[in-house]
Order: sequence, then C-alpha cells, then structure tokens
Amino acid sequence: MGAFLMVLGLAVPGVAAQPAKAPVAGTTLSIDALYQPQSIIGTPPEGYSWAADGSRVLFLWNDEGRRFRDIWVHAVAGGTTSRLTRAADSAGDAEAIGIAEVVDLGGGRLAYVLAGGLYLRGSDGTVTRIEPGLPSVRQLALSPDGRTLAFVSDMPGIDGGTARGGVLHVRDAGATAATAARRLAGGDDARVYVKDFQWAHDGRTIAFDEADDRLMPERDIFYYADGKLQNNRVARAFPGDETTRDRIGTVDLASGAVRFHAPADPRDLVWNYGLSRDGRRLFINASDLEAKTHRITVHDVASGERQPFYSWHDPLHVRPDWQVEWAPGDDGLIILTDRDGYFQLHHQKTANSRPRRLTDGRWEVASFTVDADHGQIYFLSNAAHLAERQIYRVPAGGGAVTRVSPATPGTHVPVYAPQFGHAASFFSNDSTPPELVLVDLARGGPAVAVTRSPRPEFQAQRWADVRYMTFPSHVDGTPLVARVSLPANYDPAKRYPLIVGSVYSDVVRNQWGGRRAHPTWGLDQYLVGQGYILLNVNVRGSWGQGRVQREGQHHSYGETDINDLESGVRHLVAKGYVDPKRVGIWGSSYGGLMTLMSLAKKPGVYAAGIAGAPASNVWHAYPSEMWIMGPPTGADMPGRYAAQSPLYQSRAIVDPLMIIHGTRDPVVLYSDTAAFSQRLIAGEQPFELVTLPGGNHAWASDNLAQTRFAFKKMTAFFDSHLKPEPKP
Repeated sequence: MGAFLMVLGLAVPGVAAQPAKAPVAGTTLSIDALYQPQSIIGTPPEGYSWAADGSRVLFLWNDEGRRFRDIWVHAVAGGTTSRLTRAADSAGDAEAIGIAEVVDLGGGRLAYVLAGGLYLRGSDGTVTRIEPGLPSVRQLALSPDGRTLAFVSDMPGIDGGTARGGVLHVRDAGATAATAARRLAGGDDARVYVKDFQWAHDGRTIAFDEADDRLMPERDIFYYADGKLQNNRVARAFPGDETTRDRIGTVDLASGAVRFHAPADPRDLVWNYGLSRDGRRLFINASDLEAKTHRITVHDVASGERQPFYSWHDPLHVRPDWQVEWAPGDDGLIILTDRDGYFQLHHQKTANSRPRRLTDGRWEVASFTVDADHGQIYFLSNAAHLAERQIYRVPAGGGAVTRVSPATPGTHVPVYAPQFGHAASFFSNDSTPPELVLVDLARGGPAVAVTRSPRPEFQAQRWADVRYMTFPSHVDGTPLVARVSLPANYDPAKRYPLIVGSVYSDVVRNQWGGRRAHPTWGLDQYLVGQGYILLNVNVRGSWGQGRVQREGQHHSYGETDINDLESGVRHLVAKGYVDPKRVGIWGSSYGGLMTLMSLAKKPGVYAAGIAGAPASNVWHAYPSEMWIMGPPTGADMPGRYAAQSPLYQSRAIVDPLMIIHGTRDPVVLYSDTAAFSQRLIAGEQPFELVTLPGGNHAWASDNLAQTRFAFKKMTAFFDSHLKPEPKP
C-alpha cells in the first residue's frame, strides 16, 4: 500500500510512508484482461453524500473492483472506513451498477436507490423498500433542516410499466416505510416533466426546472435486436425544429402552491437557477440556442415579477459554460463568464450594473460553490496547468486567491461538507485511477486517501508515460496544448506509429484515461503497450485557453479543429517521435466527424481512421450545436452546413476507414451512417462497417462483451494499416 500511496501523493492515517518502488516489468495486458468484470483499476468511488454536521461522508464503492457498488462510510474524526450495505452479495447481474444514490438522514438512517427503487436503512441496519409504486427514483436530496426528503421519479405506466417523465415528490425524512410520499409537481403529461430541483435555504420552498417537450418532434429509431424489429421512439429536434421549453417553478411545501417563472425568451436554454437565501428571489441563468446572448433575470417569488439583471452579447461566442449563484447575504450575484476573455468570477450587486472581477488571469474557472456563512467562494480551475482541475478559494468581497488542494497534479471533482470544513473529492491523475480523497479546507496539508481501488496486480504493469507539450498551429500560430502518451520503454532513437485520439474537445486532462466519456483508458493503455504513441490536442472550441481561442471554431466543424490535430502530428514528426507514414486517427460522435473530415480533407496525412457513431450530417445535430455551426438560415445556407458535414465530403476519402455505430443511437442516427456508407459504396471507395445491433450512442459502454468486441476490431484495424514494429 505504501508505494501506491506515494505515487498518489496522499496521506493515510496509520500507514507509514515507504519509498516508492519501480513498477515491475510485466507483459502487456490484452483487451480481454483489461476489460474484466473485476477491473484491474478497481471501481471508482462515486455518489458522495455528507452528513448534516460534516462528521462523515457516505459513498458508493466496490472494494473488489467489480461494478456493483454498495454504501460505504468514512468518519472524518477517527479516519475509519466501513461498508454499510451488502447488496452486492446477492446481486445476480455481474454488470449491474448497484446502489446509484444515497443520502444521510441523520441518526444512523439512510435512504438509497437500488435498481430504481427507493430503500430505507434504519439505524439498526434493517433495510426496507419504500414507495414501491414509484419507478425510477433519482435525485435524492434532504432539506437543509433535515426534515424532508425530496426526489424525482418516473410516472407509473399502464399495466405496471413505466412512462417517461419526472415527478417531484417529498416525504417526511423521519417517517416509517408505511408513510407515502406527496407529489408536488409533474406527472400529468409524460412530455412535461421535472428535470431537476433544489431546496431553499429554509427548507420551506423547492425550486424546480420543468421541461416541456410537447412542441418537439418525436422520431422513430427502428432497429433489429434480439431477433426482432424494435423501436426507440424519442423526442428529438434537429436544427430549426422546436426544442424543449424550460420554465422554473417554485412550490411552497406547506400549501403546495406552485408559481412558474419563465426566462426572458421562452425558447432560451436554462443553464442554472437558484433561490436567494431569504427565499424571496429567484435568478434564471439562460441564453439563446446559439449561446451568443447570455442573459440573467431575477424574479420575485411571491409576485412572479421578472427583472432583467444582466445581459452580454458576442456574435462569435461558442462556449456556454456560464454559472450563476447568489452572493453571500443575497448581495447580488456571482457570475462565471468569459466576457473579459477568460472564464472568471465576477460579482454584480445590482441589476444592469457592470460586474466586478473577483479573479483574473490567463487561466479559467470551471465551476464554483459559494460558502455564504464564511463569505468565501471555492472554485475549480486550471490555474496550475491547462490539464489540471485544482481547488481554489477567494473571498466573496475580492482579494487574494488561495490554492486549497494539495500540490499533487491531477483533477479534483469536490463535494463540499455543509460547513465547508472538508471536501470529499473524486481525484485522479495520469498515473492514478480515481479515488475518494478528503481535502481539509481549513488547515490544508496532504489530502487523505479514503479508498484504494486498483487491484494488487495494477502495480505489476508498466503503464503509459504521459507528458504534455505545447506547439503553435501550423496555420495561424495559435498556441496549442497536447497530451501525449508514450510507451513505458520509449526509445528516443526510434520513430513510432502514432494514433491521434480519441479526438474530441476538452481531451487534454490530467486524469486517469484522459477522457471519462468512454471507457477508453484500457484501449489507450493496450495501444501504448503495443508500441503506439497516442496524441490528444486541445482543439479550438475547447475550454481552458480563453474566448478568443474558442471563437476560432465558430462555423468551423471539420476545419479549424482538424487543422489543430494536424499541427500536433507535424510537431511530433518534427521532434522525431513519430513515423509520418504510420499515423492513425479515431474519435466518436463529434470525434467521428473530425475523423471523417481529416480523411477527406487531408489525404495522406493519416494512414487509417476509425469513426465511431460519426456525426456525418450536421443537419441532424442537436439544435444546441448551433453555438458552433450556426442556425439553418441565412445567405450562406445550405453551403455552411454542407461544409461542416462529412456526408458532403465523402468522395474525397481515399485512406482506409472503419465506421463503428450502434443501431439504436438517438444522438447520431444510424441512418446517417447508412447514408454515408451508401455514398462510399457508390463511389467504389473501400471501407469497413462494424454494426452494433441495439448499440447506443455510448457504444463502448453498453456492456462488457460489446466493449471487448469493438475494441478488438479497432486494434486489429490499426495494426493492419499502421504495422507497428514487433516488441523486443
């Protein structure tokens, strides 16, 4: 344990630090060995929930590396960690995720969600199923006074089935299982549903986001699976269609009275909302579909009167990472905006006044939380390095920024204790799989490791050597940053085959596996172990390097972004890392678009490409993607959409291509891959098509067998075209 903890850079009570040992040279693991029901990297601890007094934190984990998570608890004062439930012992499905959510009700009692059902664990350990008539329970949240549990569930359907939607319920947190929950909102029409909610500080009111899909088109996605024709019917808009309409409701628990508050434009996207600490006012943080106009309104909860508070417009804006919260004492709003060039914190006291910057620098704030009682703002930022997410603090009234998280490089995802004494953080870095660590917000010092997830054999392997590089764009000189994974036995005298990918935005991250959207950590490690170098580039449109850099992606799917990828290839070739004749590229969804565009527009640069669920036709993208590709109107249409759609560039593809796609995908339609394939066939252009029957958009996450199958097809394809040298 000591060597592992030294790598992680954490302190563990009762464990003496030992000198770090060099990893034992082992054989490269196969895809089958990397993707096992009992994972070599362990099970990431998730679902953190603090007790009201901050004395303990609950979390969901499996200490054997299996997928099924039970409830664990860590006591802050004593440093002890123990398992509270044993649902995994009787689980029959090896791929079931187990307990999905948990909240501490106080007095040793817990409420949790298992397989969509709501359960109560008493102080004596007795477990009881409650609310059996409510399916798909989620979003458990205890009121600040600890008296009431709120949650969302789907609507009971006909003949015992489940209808889509979201219904907001509350129940007495101290009540017995026999006491039924009370419905507060939602449930009359499955197309009008509660998306999420939040408690008022006094526990008397709940604000919630009601989404209305009644104007949105519904589309049938027919596919064959399990020997029959099936239909995944979804509400799905294309650019120009009507989309979800959001309005924010407030409900008084005592009377059940509901009042709705709409954004300035009913078609606006709502990014977040919040009740003031006194419960009298509500802000709505919204923008137009193209994310060009950011506007915040403040509403009187009692009367419903709406007041414009903040507005900012940029015709080239492409990144809607805005966040708003009430300042301490309800003294105006704290606004996260990139209006001054970088996403930084601002304080605006009154309506339509100019916001005052609280943080400043050529780095960005990813998210923040207000500690109203102590007048502090905690935030995540890449101030230390583009690839990192560290925890910082700044006084709400302005002042010096203090780094709170320890010096260990990596990525934190914190959940703060109610009094902000500690943060329970989901932490990992390039050499450390995810763990739960405790960060002492008051006294600082090393983080305390609560979990140790990897299996013992993890240390016996030689993992990738991850480095970061900067280089200029070969087109316009813009500074770019890349994450490069080298074989553990990298030899500077050799030129290696290179795989660019998986390509996407926001891929340069110092965390285990780089990206978490797909379980590609094992695929990456396998490829590096087979003698490949892997490259990820922070392409234009990504977070972290400022608004001007992002705006280079405006109306530019498959143009500026793929130039940035090529710049990374050129840099590694020039530095002598890579054989320019053995370069591959792959990505999924938007990454699939970049792969297809790279093959079409840059013949010969890539010796092979794999496009997963490729967005080949932006006419069928989500309307929210108009923040980059623009609306389907104007004098430059339809040419602008055609220029950003691989479908209309397909004839230019001459290099080897594989397409992988699931047939029930509601995000990127399989019919678009069929249309793209038809064009390639008509042009007598050879390619390989891997169809995953019933596969979803996240095709690498559906099930273990499909993950192995798809990744084996990919590695065989790259091996056949990039021909890495045999390992000695």
